[in-house]
Amino acid sequence: MSAPTVVLDVDGTLVDTNYQHAIAWHRAFREHGYRVAIWEIHRHIGMGGDQLVGSLLGEEAEDADGDELRDAQAEAYGKLIGEVEAMECASELIAELDEAGVTVILASSAAGDEVNRYVELLGAGERIAGATTAADAERTKPHPELVQTALDKYGSGGPALMVGDSTWDVKAAEAAGVPTLALLTGGFSEAELREAGAAEVEHSVASIRERGIRWALDLAGTPAHD
Repeated sequence: MSAPTVVLDVDGTLVDTNYQHAIAWHRAFREHGYRVAIWEIHRHIGMGGDQLVGSLLGEEAEDADGDELRDAQAEAYGKLIGEVEAMECASELIAELDEAGVTVILASSAAGDEVNRYVELLGAGERIAGATTAADAERTKPHPELVQTALDKYGSGGPALMVGDSTWDVKAAEAAGVPTLALLTGGFSEAELREAGAAEVEHSVASIRERGIRWALDLAGTPAHD
């Protein structure tokens, strides 16, 4: 039997970026004359930028200003990225999975330079089979393309598990036929994550390590819903 594959979301799961992204989107919207409360933006973090603008502002705004808003968000986030830190125990979890023979993939829709920065921050370069970037999928979460691409490019062919922090991660993985171990670090409640289809919910990356990676791997290949 092929080794299990664990697909790890990056923003909000392995690196503490969600609030910086929310602030960057807020500044981009304000710069272009759109008023959206930060709490509303935060509820959409984890959804790719190609989906987020239309979801928050509507398709008319997406058609008129979508690309400009994404460019402005990227510029604003670039001024905040220096504040980003790895989540507690994220590097250790990646190392333990690798040492257990697991195929580890980072699934991100961020730009390539951002993903490279996070891989270096996590010390994960030699521990992972690969990482996706914005160039790997036309449609991001909650569409399943990013998860499926990660598995197609780097997966072992064995049972798979997604680890993510948002309902968008859960929905994308479920649509790709992969169960999700969801974390509370994205600001979504346990009830919301389970309703979205999470196979299990844990507090953080650190608490996965406390439970043990074998416990997590037992979730691989199980149905997303009980």
